[in-house]
Amino acid sequence: MHPSTPTTAPSTAATTSRRTARPSRRAWAWTGVAAGVLGIVSIQASMALSANWEAVAGDAEAVVTDLGGRTGTLLLFHTTTIVCALLLLVFAAGLRRRLDAQAPAGSLLPTVAAWGLVLTSVAGLLGSGLDTQFMFAVTEPSTMVVESGAFYSDWVATIPWLWVGAGLAGVSLGLAALRHGAAPRWIGVVGLALGGIALLAGVSPFQYLAGFVAPVWLLVTALGFALGDRR
Repeated sequence: MHPSTPTTAPSTAATTSRRTARPSRRAWAWTGVAAGVLGIVSIQASMALSANWEAVAGDAEAVVTDLGGRTGTLLLFHTTTIVCALLLLVFAAGLRRRLDAQAPAGSLLPTVAAWGLVLTSVAGLLGSGLDTQFMFAVTEPSTMVVESGAFYSDWVATIPWLWVGAGLAGVSLGLAALRHGAAPRWIGVVGLALGGIALLAGVSPFQYLAGFVAPVWLLVTALGFALGDRR
C-alpha cells in the first residue's frame, strides 16, 4: 500500500475561510467609528442643553422652563449617549482582542485599554440615566420639584462628559503600540497625545473637559483600525 498523498483542499478551504472572515474582524473597528461619531454628537447635544445662566440667574423654576423648550435636543442627547455607551462595549472587546494578538503574553495593557472604555460606557449610561424621569416632565414644571429639574440640568451637562476612561484606554493603546508593536505606530502616537490630554483633563478638577478630546480620539483610532490596519 502506498501512503496517501496529503491533499491541499483543507488548507485552501482554511485560507478561503480566513479571507471570508477578515471583513467581519473589522466590524468591531467600524463599531468604534459609530461610537466616536455618536459620542461627539452626544457632547454637542449636552452643550446645547446648558442653561442660559445670565437669563435664569440661579432660579430653579427658570432653569426648568428653559430646559422644557428643548425636548428634541433631550431626545437626541438620550439616544446618542446610550447607543454610544453600548457600542463602546463592542469596540472595547475588539480592541482587547486586537492588542492581545500582538502584545506580549500576560501584558496588562490590552485589559486596561478595554476596561477604560467600559468605564466610559458606564459614565454614558449614568449620564442618560435620569432622562426617563425628567425628559418630558420638564415641559410641565408643575408636576415636579423644580429644584430636582435644575439638578437634572447640571447632571446632563456634566456626567456624560466623563470620558477619562477613554483617555486611559488611549494611553494604554499608545504604550502597547510603541513599546510592543501591538498596533500601527501612528495610532499609538495619537493614543498617547489625545488620550494623554483626556487623561490629564479627567484627573484634574475640570474632569468633564475630557469629553472634548476623547470622542475625537475614539473616532480617529477606530477609523485607523478600520481602514489602515493590515493585521
